[in-house]
Amino acid sequence: MKKTTIKVTSAIALAAMLAWVPAQAQSFKAGFVNTDRILRDANMAKSAQQRLEQEFARREKEMVDMGNSLQSASERFEREAPTLSDSQRTQRQRQLMDQDREFQRKRREFQEDLAARKTEELSQVLERANAVVQQVAESEKYDVILQEAVWINPDYDITDKVIKALNASKR
Repeated sequence: MKKTTIKVTSAIALAAMLAWVPAQAQSFKAGFVNTDRILRDANMAKSAQQRLEQEFARREKEMVDMGNSLQSASERFEREAPTLSDSQRTQRQRQLMDQDREFQRKRREFQEDLAARKTEELSQVLERANAVVQQVAESEKYDVILQEAVWINPDYDITDKVIKALNASKR
């Protein structure tokens, strides 16, 4: 009799738990935020991009000018090489190699500096965006907000809400 009572009690407890799980699952609220869209469409991200462009425009122009100068010097050398003496040809080749080495060094420094500044700016945008996501999640009572997904039903995408809130907020 005792085993039967335990089995019945266990069955009742299991049935109660199974009935409870769907009721809880229905109240679960999830959302999704597309970080790439935020970094592309939010005003804060756009202004960060403009700051980077302004900050690096002069150096970028210098790199383009330096590349063009190197290209012109190389083309001039190719045209004049047949008429140059061996020593002149060797000297010009060294000059071109030195110019190219300097160009490559400056280009590498430019790219590293740009990448570092871009990381700084985007991390500030993401930090602010994450704070806004948390505010939206708390105010609308979300249980979870995902930022990475292979596929998401558009009904769960709250990216527009976050961008709108981010644009409305002061930096």
